[in-house]
Amino acid sequence: MLGNPEIILADEPTGALDSKTSSELMNLLQKLNEEGQTIILITHDINVARRAKRIVRISDGKLYEGEEV
Repeated sequence: MLGNPEIILADEPTGALDSKTSSELMNLLQKLNEEGQTIILITHDINVARRAKRIVRISDGKLYEGEEV
């Protein structure tokens, strides 16, 4: 996040973190997004995904918007 990038790409940013640190990181990412930062986050954790403004899923090579495929 150093240098104020136009887009933050976050691949499983909470994957190896405990629940408290995961929550703190997600709070930080949400704050940055509210301030106008574009964030693309990839996760297998639906609880992390639900904190996003928009969810896009990939299944069998197809894109689906929303939680349900």
